Amino acid sequence: KLMDVTMEYRTRIQDAVYADLRKPPVETDYAEIYQVIAECRYAISNLDDWMAGHEVDTPMLFIGSTSKIVYEPKGSALLLTPWNYPFSMPVQHLVAALAAGCTAIIKPSEFTPHTSAIVKEMLGKVFPENEVAVIEGDYTVANELLKLKFDHIHFTGSPAVGKVVMRAAAEHLTSITLELGGKSPVIIDETANIGAAAKKITWGKFLNCGQTCIAPDYILVQESRKNEFIAKLDANLKKVFGSDTEKSADIGRIVNNKHFNRIKNLFDDAVKRGAKVELGGKMDENDNFIEPTVLSNVALDSKIMSEEIFGPLLPVISYKTPADALNIINDKEKPLALYIFSGSSKNQEFWMNNTSAGGTCINDNLAHISQPNLPFGGVNNSGMGKSTGFYGFKEFSNERAVLKALHSGSVTTPLWQPYGKLAKAVTNLMIKYL
Repeated sequence: KLMDVTMEYRTRIQDAVYADLRKPPVETDYAEIYQVIAECRYAISNLDDWMAGHEVDTPMLFIGSTSKIVYEPKGSALLLTPWNYPFSMPVQHLVAALAAGCTAIIKPSEFTPHTSAIVKEMLGKVFPENEVAVIEGDYTVANELLKLKFDHIHFTGSPAVGKVVMRAAAEHLTSITLELGGKSPVIIDETANIGAAAKKITWGKFLNCGQTCIAPDYILVQESRKNEFIAKLDANLKKVFGSDTEKSADIGRIVNNKHFNRIKNLFDDAVKRGAKVELGGKMDENDNFIEPTVLSNVALDSKIMSEEIFGPLLPVISYKTPADALNIINDKEKPLALYIFSGSSKNQEFWMNNTSAGGTCINDNLAHISQPNLPFGGVNNSGMGKSTGFYGFKEFSNERAVLKALHSGSVTTPLWQPYGKLAKAVTNLMIKYL
């Protein structure tokens, strides 16, 4: 039913997302609507297997018994969802909650009111309110919801707000999933296919006008390839968006004036500290438009290198040795994503073994979020818990341990009180052999 109503509302979803973010309809199709349809199809195809649970090996110590894990719903779920993907985020996570058997309250973002209204109307056609409820409003509504006792909370947003959610969850010892963000780096080493990397990064960075939690946040390119990379990026940006990007129908806008000014302040601070504008730089506050912009010579202590950008600004930093690049990455919090562009298997393994991230693509970016057999999520400051597919189902489920013993008798009989010679002998045997 959820798939059917999503297809029924397809055009209205496109219109609502365009009204909120000026997102091109085809981008809404593949980055919003398809994500929901794919998640529904995958859950429907696999839910029987997920719900069946699975048997686990039973050690010799428990001879005569069987053991299995059964998945049961945690209960009531609260979904606090963001504005950058205002349709896919609430509905995609709802699929996981429903698959697990939970009821859900969704609090969509007030920054994308047209899409939030469509989500409320659409879900209201499918679910009674005591199963799925959508509650609109600003942050004060979210604060009131967080005072209530839920069995699981799923939050997508910034690390700063994630800490607020975590503190509120602690009051009721409620389990949480946090999908946060951070500064997702891109490594381009000396063996990389620069032309291919430039094309892929153009798409990954400037999709949704850079307002993507796993968008490339900054580039670390081997210094011998830096100029080539910027030149290829320049050529590809002109090919994709034309000579006047503001007139392109293929790029959206910043969500509102507040976020426009936040991004502009990052840009101004970087330039003030000596950054060079290699490409772009045009901004129109009246239209919340920021041109895809590439900066070089960026000071490592500038705001743009300490805060998540969440917009179409891309710092490009050259490095001499792998250790130089690792120092920059590992000096920051663990990112939600890390991208490696390299033609060397040895180098790929080196970068993987010496970094940590919620997820990684090698010779691509963003693609891992759509692979249903992979978990999506962060690590430490970039999040906790996983989403999508079976991992989303698990997040809203309690993994219930079940051991079935013999109808009469027990493997623990020799250990019952009062403790005598048999108990001591069996204990010694357990310690020595089992």
